[in-house]
Parts: sequence; structure tokens; C-alpha cells
Amino acid sequence: MDFALSEEQRAIQEAVRRICEPYDDGYWLDRDRDGRFPHEFAAAVARNGWFGITTPEAYGGAGLGITEAAIVMKEIGRLGLAATSSVHINIFGLQPVVGFGTEEQKQRMLPPLIAGEERACFGVTEPDAGLDTTHITTFARRADNGYVVNGRKVWTSTAQHADRILLVTRTTALADCARPTDGMTVFYTRFDRDRIEVREIEKMARKAVDSNAIFIDGLEVPEEDRIGKDGDGFRVLLHGLNAERIVAAASAIGAGQAVLEKAAAYAGERNVFGRPIGMNQAIQHPLADIWMRLQAAELMLFKAAHLYDSGQPCGLEANSAKYLASQASFDAAFRAVRTHGGFGFAREYHVERYFRESILNFIAPVSEELILCHVAEKALGLPKSY
Repeated sequence: MDFALSEEQRAIQEAVRRICEPYDDGYWLDRDRDGRFPHEFAAAVARNGWFGITTPEAYGGAGLGITEAAIVMKEIGRLGLAATSSVHINIFGLQPVVGFGTEEQKQRMLPPLIAGEERACFGVTEPDAGLDTTHITTFARRADNGYVVNGRKVWTSTAQHADRILLVTRTTALADCARPTDGMTVFYTRFDRDRIEVREIEKMARKAVDSNAIFIDGLEVPEEDRIGKDGDGFRVLLHGLNAERIVAAASAIGAGQAVLEKAAAYAGERNVFGRPIGMNQAIQHPLADIWMRLQAAELMLFKAAHLYDSGQPCGLEANSAKYLASQASFDAAFRAVRTHGGFGFAREYHVERYFRESILNFIAPVSEELILCHVAEKALGLPKSY
């Protein structure tokens, strides 16, 4: 069992690190203040070929695994959640198209996203359904040569800038389905702003990457934009969920490791009562504990990625990695704020930004409560509780 990165993987890590170097704390502090989307950073990631890292080379991707995508996102994660969120969907988000799209769809949909010529957003979550995706009410009605969609979505990131939307709908009412997971359909289609109203949501962190409520009124979707079969959308959607959890875990670990390093550096140089505060065990021990927890989360991350890339079941491991990474990343940021004392509350020291951003990991793309339910059911054989 080899835990070391291969030579190719180390080269990927170093290449992404070089891309990230110009976008320092000052850059992300400015974006946190002005809310401007980090277009130049996203363009740099695209220009260097990291969009579509898991997409086959035939469509302009790199044809690598989720392990390599995790390495990329862990390095970008060191810059914080705004950085990872700005490139998240372009790096791996169209897994449903890769897994279920026709050859024509792959040739048409994937290259523009990988090249950075188009930006996409996810239209999944709804205000009255939350994580209970089977109870969405956005409906796609059959029409001539396609569908007409009406409904609403919430927490749709990057909708202010999106050209396309991966949209999850119902095509059969829940009451008419034999199972709750039946009757759902996924589309990847044009983000028609004449038919989609976008309202930005003000939030506590990640100001540079917009989150939105969207209202869909008579959106016409051609049949050729349907991914998979009509009514098979839940299975199409599931294809990308484990990959998303792995990538989200990688982002959280990268952020946690970066903010922990800031805390350790400050503890080594800050002198109180004639000695560095890092000599005090009350400072040392919590930081050491978090270092070990981040290492453990990283091991689970790469175990999940290995299972995913080798085609083995990885739901438990992917969810566990996401859970462990989220908790360790939050604790790293919170402890960094406390290590800095009063200066931890000051924006110029940057750790408070990591702290605010880390809270989102408890909620998205899946809550830690649902992860615990999943592990209790699938690993321990306990009854389903929801």
C-alpha cells in the first residue's frame, strides 16, 4: 500500500501551486470586499488546462481520475472557498454528461466548458425541498420538439455569470410515480435570461462567487439537451455525487492546512510575557491535534478517490472524507482566529475569512447530519431515519 504521490501527481500539484501563487491573500481579501468574480483566476486555471481534468481527452479534457482532481482542488483550496467555488463546476461538474450523454452531446457540451469559453451552474436545490431532492417541484412539460420548464431553484452558484445550467426537474408528478426517485429528468441547456430571473442572495462569506435564487418561467428546452432518458434523472444526478463529495473534501482539507500554517507561523513569532506564544502548550496542543485530524481526513479522501477511480463502491468513504474534512477545516480556522487573539478578528490577518468560509462545509453540498444518517444506515445496518 503506497501513500506517496506519483511523479505525475507531484508535477500536477506543483503546476497548480504555481498558478495559484500570484493570487495571494491580498487578492482574495479584495474580492471578499468588492464581490467581483475572480475571472482572471478562473481564466488562469482554464488556460493551463485544468478544467475538465476528469473528462476524456477526446473532448478536450485531461482524461485523469478523481484522485488527480482532488490534488488540484486541494491546492486551490489553500486559497479559500471563493477560489475553489469559482472553478468547481468546470473542473468536474459535468460528470452526468460524461456518464450519460450521447456522443453528440459530449462533443457539443464539454469542449466549451473545458476551454473556459462557457460557464455553467447547477439548478438542483429548491427552497421547499432542500436536500430532499425527490420532492422538487420544478416541472418540465412535454412540448413540440422538447420541453417547457417552470419552477424555482435556490443556492444556484455563479448564476450571475452562467451561460448554461445543469437543471434537475420533474417530468412526472411525484404522486404519479411508483417510487419517489422516479419521474425526474436532467437537462443541460442554455441559461436564457429572458425566461430565468436571477436574484442574488447576500451571505456571510464567499462574496466573490454569487449565490442566487432563480425563477424559471416558460424556459424552452430542446429534447437534444436532455441528459439520459426521460424520468431517469435521479440516476443521472447520482453519478456525480460521490465525485462532488471527494472534491469538496479536498477543498476543505487544502483550506484547513493553509489556515493552520498561518496559525503556527503567528504562534512562532508572536511574543507575550517575553516568549513566543507557541511555547505554551495551550497553543501547541490544539494546533497539533488539528494537524493530525487533517492528515486523517486526507487519508480517507484519497482512499475514497482510489475506490472511485477503480470503479468500486465509495459512498461511505466519500461521505466520511467530506465529514472529517469539514470538521477539521472549521476547527483549524477557528483555532487560527483564537491563536491570533484580537488580531484574528481583523480582516488584514485573513484567518477570519477562512473561518467564515469554513462554515459552508457543514451545509453543502450535503449536511453533516445526512452524512451521519448515511453512515449509520450503510455501515452499521441501522434503520433509515429519514
